[in-house]
Amino acid sequence: MKRIAAFAMALFVLASLPAFGDQGGDKPPQIEYRATVDADGVQRVEIVGGDYFFRPNLIIVRVNVPVELKVRKETVLVPHDLIVKAPEAGMDFKVALEREPTVVRFTPTRVGRYPMYCDKKLLFFASHREKGMEGTIEVVE
Repeated sequence: MKRIAAFAMALFVLASLPAFGDQGGDKPPQIEYRATVDADGVQRVEIVGGDYFFRPNLIIVRVNVPVELKVRKETVLVPHDLIVKAPEAGMDFKVALEREPTVVRFTPTRVGRYPMYCDKKLLFFASHREKGMEGTIEVVE
């Protein structure tokens, strides 16, 4: 019985911390980044993930032009990932965010708006996506 009470208390404490608890449902402000094509023909974008945000969270890229996303996280303890599931548009990946950058390469093949998000979740708390850790990759002509 003491173990159950201690476990319940630990969950309560974790839920109270900013990195784990509810943030009041406020969505982070929209931060737009319009990629340019480098001399080598690649669009490069750096994305930082943190406590329930991606920066930038609206990325605009050109269709049929290769993209390199350099992704990393700011936080140390809280796990995050970046997911885009749009195989019909040439984007289908899930990558764990680490402190050291990871590069994701793809070529978008269809114009449109595609969600990106973190699917991490602690027990019965809201998922990181529900707390605002989501964004959009917009593919334009």
